[in-house]
Amino acid sequence: MLSQTEKHFSLLFAIIVCIELLTGSITALNTIHYIAKPAIVISLLVWFIRHSKTLSKTIRRTTILALIFSVLGDIFLLFVAQSPHFFTSGLVAFLTAHIMYILVFLKHRNPQKSAISFVVLLLVYAVSVFYFLNGNLGAMLIPVIIYMLVILIMATTAYLRKGKVNLLSYGLVFLGALFFLVSDSILAINKFYKPLAYSNYTIMFTYALAQYLIVIGLLKLNESR
Repeated sequence: MLSQTEKHFSLLFAIIVCIELLTGSITALNTIHYIAKPAIVISLLVWFIRHSKTLSKTIRRTTILALIFSVLGDIFLLFVAQSPHFFTSGLVAFLTAHIMYILVFLKHRNPQKSAISFVVLLLVYAVSVFYFLNGNLGAMLIPVIIYMLVILIMATTAYLRKGKVNLLSYGLVFLGALFFLVSDSILAINKFYKPLAYSNYTIMFTYALAQYLIVIGLLKLNESR
């Protein structure tokens, strides 16, 4: 499944994620944390640029944009405590990243595959999450609804790749999209409903895993079915 080079990168990636998780709650290690958090996606960006030359230019460039906006989102969220505007900026950055991923996934949409049952499940999930958030969103109501819709579309377009790409690429990307959905849900509940125990760890772990799975999955596009 993974080449020796990919295994080495995966180990390096795991180390960066562990450093981020370990330094996230220790004030004395803020400097290391501020480096490690964006380094998670930066490492994926560098890896993708180096190993994606066989992909189509559109997919390659759009994925690179998705990762760049993700890095910007990570940086903005580092400074949320200083100003709420950084949260809004982070939201916009990640919204843009999700749109880029949607465009990438749509390139391999299977027109013969129906997403109705999956969309119904997603809507039930989204309504359940929104139930906890509603009443605490205030001015963020519309932005959060828009963000939720976009990430649901991203998950749906990842689902619709089945049958148009090899099973490995499909499975990795689809799992990545689901982990992205989980990560953003935990973040939203933690911010707008009530603080959750170990939320910093669960948010970042699921987020890092989501990005990793999507990137590796896209790099597996050209493997034989």
